Order: sequence, then structure tokens, then C-alpha cells
Amino acid sequence: MSLSDKLKPAARVSGQRQDVWSIINEAATASPNQPIINMGQGFFGYNPPKFILDAAKSALDRVECNQYSPTKGRPRLKKAIADAYSPFWGRKIDPDSEVTITTGANEGMLSAFMAFIEPGDEVVVFEPFFDQYISNIEMAGGKITYVPMQPPATGNTKTSSAGDWTIDFDELANAITSKTKMIVLNTPHNPVGKVYSKAELEKIGELCVKNEIIILSDEVYDRLYYVPFTRIGTLSPEIERLTLTVGSAGKNFYATGWRVGWLLGPSHLIQHVSAAHTRICYSSVSPLQEACAIGFEQADAEGFWDASIKEMKAKMDRFNEVWDELGLPYSDPEGGYFVLVNMSKVKLPEDYPFPPHVASRPRDFKLAWFLIQEVGVAAIPPTEFYTDKNAHYAENYIRFAVCKEDSVLEDAKERLRGLRKYMA
Repeated sequence: MSLSDKLKPAARVSGQRQDVWSIINEAATASPNQPIINMGQGFFGYNPPKFILDAAKSALDRVECNQYSPTKGRPRLKKAIADAYSPFWGRKIDPDSEVTITTGANEGMLSAFMAFIEPGDEVVVFEPFFDQYISNIEMAGGKITYVPMQPPATGNTKTSSAGDWTIDFDELANAITSKTKMIVLNTPHNPVGKVYSKAELEKIGELCVKNEIIILSDEVYDRLYYVPFTRIGTLSPEIERLTLTVGSAGKNFYATGWRVGWLLGPSHLIQHVSAAHTRICYSSVSPLQEACAIGFEQADAEGFWDASIKEMKAKMDRFNEVWDELGLPYSDPEGGYFVLVNMSKVKLPEDYPFPPHVASRPRDFKLAWFLIQEVGVAAIPPTEFYTDKNAHYAENYIRFAVCKEDSVLEDAKERLRGLRKYMA
């Protein structure tokens, strides 16, 4: 059906090809062969711990927790976050002027872009990127400059650390112009699993200080790291002055559906993020803010943070055993709960009946489709997180999320062993 000009959608949402989440999740649901083990989208296969669930249930019984929260967030949660993060900054964070609560980390980042980006402003984004960064920046009218992370040269043949994905700092410096307003950083990184080293962060910070560029540091996996982890906002007063740090209760507390996030930063930046957030969604869900506050207040006493790292690293190691068995190399994650596996050794049948919307995409989309249909495991093709120009870096990789029950990981491993008959 054709639409008149007055009924046509805005360019920001029209003409986009089908997104990876629709392709993979719909294929996983529609597969006629067997129930699919979904290790694609990064949601947890288990509940938050009991002390956090109990906090959510009790909050629902309180009148004030079922009404609007202050637009900048419930005071108890802002204080709990400030108290939890002050030790990392080595000073007292002001909960009233340096913290704002958002409806998930994604809305927090949209608020940051809306607060500072105007049409014509440039934003540097590293590839691979979380796809929501792109639409959020474009919504604000920003122009994106892409700088690709380089995978290790031996990625097709042997397993190496996710830290071996590197930035060409000369390329980064050349990407910065007088119009560059912001740079987006993600550490621990999705989908690579890289934790940026202190030395790398210092180089990024120095460039931003030199050119007065705002750093939007997406640190939603900041409680899941397996090597030393540095927060860029803690490196120096000059870097801190430019840094907005993004956090997520959904990632921290295994509750991605709660949609509670926050930004930390200096008051001269946070006040404008808060103003944009107020205009986007006014306030965020009240009872779950209260539950997250209690989660932060009790997490140390419950031994929760250390247990989270230990348990997720064990899941990662458990799952990656199958790649060692198969001789398929992977990027051994330094943080988060995703692993990139290189499947260049997997040979797809030449006459395999890929649907047109998959056949027209890079090899990793075909690999992901094949895994669903023939192996019964869903995973994400990472070229979705690249521009077409740089998609070749990731076309042999597939991303798996390991934040599932151990029994699900074992079932997935057993199915994935079926790849042997397709390997060269």
C-alpha cells in the first residue's frame, strides 16, 4: 500500500533493513526441527538473587513506591549508587548533583546524546558497536565517525585474548575534527569481551582532553571482569571533567527487564542529561528503583559482586570447552558474558536454501541461520555491529551469550558438537 507524503514515516525510522534481533529471534521461534537453545540476545536464563527479589516484592506493598519517582531518581537509589561508586573514584560522589537515574542504560545514553548533540555535531564510535548507539545518535542529529577495532591477525587459526582486539590510535586521532563533540566507549566490551587497558584509556582520555570531547563510557558490564578493570572517569581530574559513566542494574542484578540504569558524572554534565531524561520519559519505574537501592546496600554483605564474577567466569569456561574440543578459535573474554567464536573452519553447503534476507547479508548471518536450522542453537552475527565497509573484520565470527543455566550450556555444547561434520 502506498502512502501519501503526509503519512510517510520520518527518515530516521524508514528504509532500514530488518534488524538482527528480528531475524534471529523469529528464526529461533519458527524452526520446525526442534526447540532452539537461544544463546543470542543477552538476557539472563535465571532470576536475580533472593535478597533483590524480596526487595522488589516488598516495595510493591509501599504506597510511595507505586507512584511517580522524582525525575532524577529515587533519593535512596542515588545515594546507594553514590556510596557504591565513591571508593572507585577515591572521593565522595554527590548523589544529588552527580547521579541521575534513567529507564535503562539505553535511555540514559539517548538522554546524553539529546543533551549535547545537535545537527552537525560528530560522534566517534568504535566498531563493533552496540547497535542502539547508532540510532540514538542519529535521533539527535549527530554524524557518526567510525573507528574499527582490529581483530588479532591469528583470529582465524588460534584462540587469543579479547584484549588482542586493538585500536589504531593514529586512525582515532585522524577521526577527530573540530566538530567532534563526543566519543562513545564500551568497556567491558560487547560483543568482543575486551576490557580496555589503563594505557589504552589514558590515550583515549588524552585525546579527549586535548580536543575537549565528552566521553560517554558505557560500563554496563562493570561488575563482570576477569582482568584488572579501569574506569576512565577515575584516571585524572581533567578526564573526569569530560566523562559520563553509564551503568545498568539490569546487567548488575540479572534483571534486564527491570529497565533501571544511571549516569554518573560531573554536575556540569549530569544536569543536562537529567533535563533531557525528564523530557523523554519524565521518571523511571519506582518500585524497581527501590529494589535496586536495596540491592546495592546489601550486595557487599551478601558477597554478591565476587560471586557474580566467579559464577560468570565459570560459565564462560564451561561453555568454551566445546570450542577447544572442536578446534574452533575464539576470543577469550576479559569481561562481560559474550564470547566471539571464529567459524572460518565451518563450511556451509553451497546449495543451502538461505532466505533472501539472509542470503544478501555477510557470511556470519548465513552461519547464524545455519546454526539455528541444522544445529538448534541461536547466536548473533556480529557484522550487525559494523558498517558495511568494515564488516569483513567479523564475517567469520558468531557471538554467544553464556548468561544461562549450566544445564542449558551443556545442552548447547552437545548440539554444537554436531558442527564436526561441517568442518574442513
